[in-house]
Amino acid sequence: MAGKENLLQRSMKVRGIRRRWMWSSVGVILLIVVTVLAIFFAGMASYYYNGMVSGLVLRADQAASYFTNYNSQSEYNQYAQRYINNFQEKNILEMQFITPAGQIQLSSSGLTAGTRPGTQDISQAIETKMTRSWMGSDPQTGERILTVTAPILHNGSLVGLARVVSSTKVVDRQLIKLTVVVCAIAAAIMALIYFSNLYFVKSIVEPVARITETARMIAGGSYGVQIEKRYDDEIGELTDAINDMSMKIGQAEKTQSEFISSVSHELRTPLTAINGWAETIQNGEVRSPEDVRKGMGIIVSEARRLTNMVEELLEFSRIEDGRFTLSVEQMDIKAELEDAVYTYREFFRREGIELVHTDCSEEFAPISGDPERLRQVFCNLLDNAAKHGGAGKRIDTSIEPGEDNGVRIRIRDYGPGIPEEELPLVTHKFYKGSSKARGSGIGLAVCEEIITRHGGKLEIGNADGGGCQVSIWLKGGT
Repeated sequence: MAGKENLLQRSMKVRGIRRRWMWSSVGVILLIVVTVLAIFFAGMASYYYNGMVSGLVLRADQAASYFTNYNSQSEYNQYAQRYINNFQEKNILEMQFITPAGQIQLSSSGLTAGTRPGTQDISQAIETKMTRSWMGSDPQTGERILTVTAPILHNGSLVGLARVVSSTKVVDRQLIKLTVVVCAIAAAIMALIYFSNLYFVKSIVEPVARITETARMIAGGSYGVQIEKRYDDEIGELTDAINDMSMKIGQAEKTQSEFISSVSHELRTPLTAINGWAETIQNGEVRSPEDVRKGMGIIVSEARRLTNMVEELLEFSRIEDGRFTLSVEQMDIKAELEDAVYTYREFFRREGIELVHTDCSEEFAPISGDPERLRQVFCNLLDNAAKHGGAGKRIDTSIEPGEDNGVRIRIRDYGPGIPEEELPLVTHKFYKGSSKARGSGIGLAVCEEIITRHGGKLEIGNADGGGCQVSIWLKGGT
C-alpha cells in the first residue's frame, strides 16, 4: 500500500513538472503566435482594404472631375446620365450621383435612385467638400460595403456628389481563406512544438524520476547502487555524479565497517596481552625477575600502542568536527626532523632495521609551523615505514632545499611498496588496503591534514628500485 502511495506521489510530481514546463514553454510560444497572428491579420486587412479604398477614391475623383465644363443644370444632368450610361464596371461597382441634399439622383444599378443612403461618407463630403470613404453594413440591404464620395464643385459651390459603392464580399472571402490557411499552418507548428516539447520533457522527467528513486534507495541504505547512463548531457553528468556519490558512500560504508572491525581487533589484541600478563604476574605464576621484567615490558609496550591508537582517533575526531588547530611559531624544521630520527634510530636497531639519515649542509631559515604537529607527522611516517616496509631492513630519511625557499623531506623504506591501484587511496580515512599490518588506517589521513594546514604537500609513491617513498614539501619562512 505504501509503495502504491509513493508511486502515485511520484506520478503526480512528474505530471506537475510536465504541466509547469508546458505552461512556461508552450504557453509562452502560444501567446507569441497568437499575438503575431493578430498583428498579421490586422496588417493584411489594412493592406487589402486600404488598396480597395485607394482604387475607389481614384474612380470617384475621376467622376467628379468629369463635370468641369458644364454651363447649366440641364447640362449637368446630361453629363451625369452620359457618365452612368458609359460606366464600364457596373457588374462589380455601383456608380451614383447624389444631390447636395444627400438624395441619389442617378445610379448605375437603377435600383437605388431616389433614396437617401444616409452614410457618413456623404455627410462628411457635403460638410468638408472633400473626398471621404466609409465601410460598414448597407442600411438598406445589410450587406458589408465600402463607399467613397467625392464632391462635385462649380465655381467653389457644391452642385452634387459622385459616389462609388463596392461590396467587400470578395475581399472578406479572401481574408477568410488567408486566415484559415495561416491558422492551419500555425496550428501545425504549435502541434509540432507541443509534441517536441512533450518528448523533450519526457526525456528529462523520466531520467530525473529514476535518479530520484535511486537517491531514495541510497538514502535508505542501498549504498553502491548505480543508474544506467543514457544521455551524454547535463542529465548524464548528474547521473555520473549520483553514481560516483553512491559508489563513494558504498566504499565509505565498507571502509567504516572494516575500520570498526579492525579497531576492535587492534584494541582486543593489546588488551588481551596486557590482561594476560597482568593476571599472570598478579597470581604469582611468574617468579623469575627476568620473566617479570619481560612481562612488564610487554604490558608497557602494548599500553603505549593503545595510547597511540587512541591519540590518532582523537586527532581524527578533532579534524572531523573542526576542533583541530595549530600552534604556529617560527621553528627549525631541520632540528625537529633530526630529533625524530634520533628517537627512532635505537628503536629500529632493536628491530633489526637500519635508519640512515642524509643531512644537508645548507642551513634553513626558520619556517612558520607547529613543532608538535610536524614531529607527530615525522614519527607517524617513520612508524609506518617500519610497519609496512620493515622487511627491507632499511629506512632512509633526508632533508634538502625545496621550491620558493622551502624544504623537502623524504622518508623511504625498502619493503614491497604499495600496489599502484591503492596509491590514490592510502590517505583516505580508515583505508588500509591489502596491507596486513596492524593499525587504525587513519594515521596518513591525519598526516596529510597537518601538512595541508601548513600550506604544504604530502606525496606518497613507490621509489625506483622498490619500496615506498613519502615526500613532504613545506613552504619557506617569511
